[in-house]
Amino acid sequence: MVTKQRTPALLVLTGIVIALMGLALVIGGALLGRLGGSLAYLGLGLGLLVTAGLLLARRRAALWLYAAIVLATTAWAVWEIGLNWWALVPRGDVIFPIGLWLLLPVVRRGLAPSVPARRTRIDGGALALGASLAVAGVVAIAALIHTPDDLAGDLPGIARAATQLADADGAKTDLQGAASAQPDGDWWAYGRTGYGLRYSPLRQLTPANVGALTVAWTFRTGDRQTAQDSGETTFEVTPLKVRDTVYLCSQHQILFALDAASGALKWKFDPEVRDNPTFQHLTCRGVSYHESSADAAALCARRIYLPTNDARLFALDAATGARCEGFGDNGVVDLNAGMPVKTSGFYEPTSPPAVSAHVIVVNGAVIDNYSTDEPSGVVRGYDTDTGKLLWAWDSGAEDENALPTDSRDYTKNSPNSWITASIDEKLGLVYLPMGVQTPDIWGGHRDKLAERYASAIVALDINTGHRVWSYQTVHHDLWDMDVPSQPSLVDVPTASGTIPAIYVPTKTGNLFVLDRRDGKLIVPAPEQTVPQGAAPGDWTSPTQPFSDLTVRPSALLTGADMWGATIFDQLVCRIQFHQLDYRGTFTPPSERGTLVFPGNLGMFEWGGIAVDPVRQIAIANPIALPFVSKLIPRGPNNPAAPNAAHPSGSEIGVQPMYGTPYGVDLHAFLSPIGLPCKRPPWGYMAGIDLKTNKVIWMHKNGTIRDSSPLPLSFRMGVPSLGGPLVTAGGVAFLTGTQDDYIRAYDVTSGAQIWSDRLPAGGQSTPMSYEADGRQFILTADGGHGSFGTKQGDYVIAYALPKAP
Repeated sequence: MVTKQRTPALLVLTGIVIALMGLALVIGGALLGRLGGSLAYLGLGLGLLVTAGLLLARRRAALWLYAAIVLATTAWAVWEIGLNWWALVPRGDVIFPIGLWLLLPVVRRGLAPSVPARRTRIDGGALALGASLAVAGVVAIAALIHTPDDLAGDLPGIARAATQLADADGAKTDLQGAASAQPDGDWWAYGRTGYGLRYSPLRQLTPANVGALTVAWTFRTGDRQTAQDSGETTFEVTPLKVRDTVYLCSQHQILFALDAASGALKWKFDPEVRDNPTFQHLTCRGVSYHESSADAAALCARRIYLPTNDARLFALDAATGARCEGFGDNGVVDLNAGMPVKTSGFYEPTSPPAVSAHVIVVNGAVIDNYSTDEPSGVVRGYDTDTGKLLWAWDSGAEDENALPTDSRDYTKNSPNSWITASIDEKLGLVYLPMGVQTPDIWGGHRDKLAERYASAIVALDINTGHRVWSYQTVHHDLWDMDVPSQPSLVDVPTASGTIPAIYVPTKTGNLFVLDRRDGKLIVPAPEQTVPQGAAPGDWTSPTQPFSDLTVRPSALLTGADMWGATIFDQLVCRIQFHQLDYRGTFTPPSERGTLVFPGNLGMFEWGGIAVDPVRQIAIANPIALPFVSKLIPRGPNNPAAPNAAHPSGSEIGVQPMYGTPYGVDLHAFLSPIGLPCKRPPWGYMAGIDLKTNKVIWMHKNGTIRDSSPLPLSFRMGVPSLGGPLVTAGGVAFLTGTQDDYIRAYDVTSGAQIWSDRLPAGGQSTPMSYEADGRQFILTADGGHGSFGTKQGDYVIAYALPKAP
């Protein structure tokens, strides 16, 4: 009598695990198939279930079947996404290890011989499985070598452009827009000058020597997020450097003056901002500097303007930090004056004002997605010496330049401009990057006045505030696709002469290029039809402008673009993708839930671009991270009116949008384990030729070291917040990535040529200056609340070692 052998415990366990995996794939794959997605997961799950049954029956046919599964999975993966390593990983990172496990002698030993009477030395099933794994391995190696997400190329060198460009009449053009004699080694404004270029003319650092950079000094502000602070507490400052002093503001808008050579504290000023956890923002992107034509030794002949998040503007003596008594009320102007809503934290000037010879242009952020009853987005011009209000431009008012009176405030809830403006003093114009009337995700209540300049670039006369021209980058914006960064002013030589251009980065990834004299397009931006079908009570524009100069993806997202750490969370992402409404860019928000790509962070954010006006090139750090926008009808858990004194202190998550028929849930499109559902890269560095208006190179940038459970330094391309710096020496710098690094890049090719580990998140824009004959790179590193980077209070200066 033949005794039936028991299946070894290890084989039983292996079979059960594979069966459970197969069952999960069958269930998820069937749901995906019903939604119109790929049936491959269902087929793979069935294959795993049959394999598990064969293993439990101790049949060697399990090896043959699994070899076929490996080959089929490999072929499917390559057919679906090509030789793309990170896209292949979730399709094979479970299947491949199981194959290796099944090849182990300790596992195979439990299988019955294929022919009991004639045991052979050759195990055909094992050979077939080994061969299939070898094929998969070759494909994996080929995918590692292949770089489909990178665009390689070289930007033109310095020889193409002269140090100064000539106007049509032969006059010299000021490439950097410096109205005063700013030394090359200084940095007097947020973008170094009013042109917003983020360009240093210093040449000491080059691709050949930048690898020798070391920390020259470190300063600790002592200002960090507390339990009483907003979740959006961020250290985003770009410092200034004037003569021998560096000026910067911290999270609570404390102003520090440091010795530029050593980092030693000279003085500080605390405006005592009274924050609370419900503020939507707690940040200071910088301060502004102005020199008076009066006696340079007089008090406040050189002054620093400090905006605070509780709606005040301070003027301080640059040498001592003392208040400028003749400015406003003892050195401070109340920016809530004339506002229809004065709730603390609802109007926040988070970015430094633009300053001309005689006018300070002040704008500010208005709380997003809270209600229709919010402060005005008015932009105001104040006298640089006295703080007197000179003009106002209210984008939502019938009379755009009407000043407030005792009986009339500015227009409630008019579209605002929340990032620093750019100035061309030669033309006498200031250029405002505009947002949209909040709530951002619903537009059914907006009138024609509120729609005129929403998500537009607007040019005003710097002395009067009168509008000269405007260009709208998004019509009836329902996606918060505003103009998020300071535009860059560049004089571009053409066959017909030099054109004073303005480059306008937008969240959609479009870079609009216009003649800054009259707002006429230089680079075509034809209107294209876009998805329709807004929620009841709202509407959508039938077309939107799409610039020919863009970093946005050319193809729509598909289920094949979904990603995960394993095939299982990738499958969940594919299911979620098909459950959402997505018909391309500008798919309107919906109760079903809409996939928004480019997402709410935008492809360009507040860091803008950096421009070398001599080489006529630009450096950018685009983001590629989808978001989900889901409208929530009013109901018991979504009241139509606020039931608390203040809103939630965040722009992410459920937003109430009081005064509209809906609230909205805004969040990044993530897998169940918190990874982006879109395959990487999620962040890039890009180089643009401004002579041809073409993207020449674009490389994934940054690692997952600080965003994964394990400190893995895989270069996958991560999002960044903060902007790039470009120098005349041919080196660009960036600190804003989700991993805590400062990096240097060869401007010509975009190759990373140096990096250093930062002690906290560097979500700021670095700057460069000269002191004691050395070129410094200065960065503020204190983290970003919602971005999830490490908090801190560091200001770090890098330079080449001192000569012996």
